[in-house]
Amino acid sequence: MYRTLFPRDLFADLERAQRELETVFDAAPGIRGRGRGGYPAVNVGTTPTSVEILAFAPGMDPASIELNLDRGVLSIAGERAPSLPGSDGKTTLHLNERFAGRYRRVVSLPDDVDPNGVTARYRDGVLHVSVPRKAAAQPRRIDVQ
Repeated sequence: MYRTLFPRDLFADLERAQRELETVFDAAPGIRGRGRGGYPAVNVGTTPTSVEILAFAPGMDPASIELNLDRGVLSIAGERAPSLPGSDGKTTLHLNERFAGRYRRVVSLPDDVDPNGVTARYRDGVLHVSVPRKAAAQPRRIDVQ
């Protein structure tokens, strides 16, 4: 009968291998936007008074998120439990695109941030971290006499 040279899921295997290689060689994102990929997805932006980080992690318990700032490096870490349907053993899983397991994202911050004023809040699946800049680094208007 009809035979193929390649198995049907060869391209799915290649795509999975490519994703794994990208996570191994993926650089940590900084305020310049170099990195890409990973969980949770992260947006980093700056204002004149702060650095704003948004991490998109829906369905997480805020108490399970570890947030650390050490020497200008902010790390977001934790673990996401698997939520597979049919854990009774009778269901066959055909596709699982939801990330489960340990995660860690690292963001390099500029030198002019104030580590004592960091605030973080989690709402509607988004972790919002605000790191203020030092007062000396903020732009100010100088009146001319």
